[in-house]
Amino acid sequence: MQWVRNHISDRNLVLLDASWHMPAAERDPYAEYVDGHIPGARFFDIDAISDTSSPLPHMLPTAEAFAASVSGLGISNADQIIIYDAVGLFSAARAWWMFRAMGHQNVAVMDGGLPAWLASGGTTTDAEEDFEPAPYEAQLNPRAVTSLSAMQAASAGASHVILDARPAGRFDGSQPEPRPGLPSGHMPNATSLPFPNVVTADGCLKSPSDLENLFAGLEVGHKKNIITTCGSGVTAAILTLALARIGVEDTSLYDGSWTQWGSTEGCPIETG
Repeated sequence: MQWVRNHISDRNLVLLDASWHMPAAERDPYAEYVDGHIPGARFFDIDAISDTSSPLPHMLPTAEAFAASVSGLGISNADQIIIYDAVGLFSAARAWWMFRAMGHQNVAVMDGGLPAWLASGGTTTDAEEDFEPAPYEAQLNPRAVTSLSAMQAASAGASHVILDARPAGRFDGSQPEPRPGLPSGHMPNATSLPFPNVVTADGCLKSPSDLENLFAGLEVGHKKNIITTCGSGVTAAILTLALARIGVEDTSLYDGSWTQWGSTEGCPIETG
């Protein structure tokens, strides 16, 4: 937090508000951004910067579409990007993963997000700035994203570790999914790891030592071939971020997640 405060005026530092909320929350992240955001922050719209041709929510866009959207925010490949959200640690991890998947390595998540900024005495503004488009090139790392067919193969075999970030009740089928008509349960060979387990009470990522112990307890550790998944690809990125914090970076995220799996005929669903 102090680092952001000390460098907020740096020429190549870009702050992004990537707030997003579940539809049931009935919150408008852009309206909240307009009401108050960290000075100089730009709004990164996870729903808009997506594959809008897909029936699935906020799927990763093509590299060309991503580059066009990011360029429109005045971001260049040389910029250091710091991402936050209004919750603390929620959707910011999704935006972080998107940039990483598109080859932008100089990107980080602000621990604790907007609540931590305010708690530390940081101010907000309702002023919006216009940004000149900047040249930006994106190159998708195909290993960062798992498709439905690859997920089906991984679930059917034993070569991958599959970590599901949804709440335990949705994983075991005892609680309903928030999306109407979607069954709860989990894919075969998946392991439940609700994303709050890697986050502290004040919305920060847990320490590396705590994360090491957590993943070791799940017999994950530094294994290769790890895929993260959730309801629609947002909170899975929190697990991806947690793994990166302990040095496990060659992971993949199942972008369609349970919204795709649970609605696709022939995809097996287990409960319990």
